[in-house]
Amino acid sequence: MATYVDDAWTALGDPSRRQILRRLAERPCSVTEIAEELPISRPAVSQHLRVLKEARLVLVRPQGTRRIYEVDLQGLATLREELDQFWGKALENFKRLVEEETEQP
Repeated sequence: MATYVDDAWTALGDPSRRQILRRLAERPCSVTEIAEELPISRPAVSQHLRVLKEARLVLVRPQGTRRIYEVDLQGLATLREELDQFWGKALENFKRLVEEETEQP
């Protein structure tokens, strides 16, 4: 599972992929629909979607002659769990630092 999470974080390191994921979070759509709203070509969008799919951040389903992409909620939940762990540790450390400061004369 660690490899998947690392791949997902790496996949989200690209601003275009983050834009695509934001777009798909609004509603499922095709490569053409995504490309119409972004300053990148359809082949580039397809390549970004492939990376996001491999990172388990998007799902694809056929609809007639088109392929419709949508957010993979399970993959996103896994990222959220890891982010929550970081946040929890950061809050614990902050609490510890504040308590240490208040204990000092």
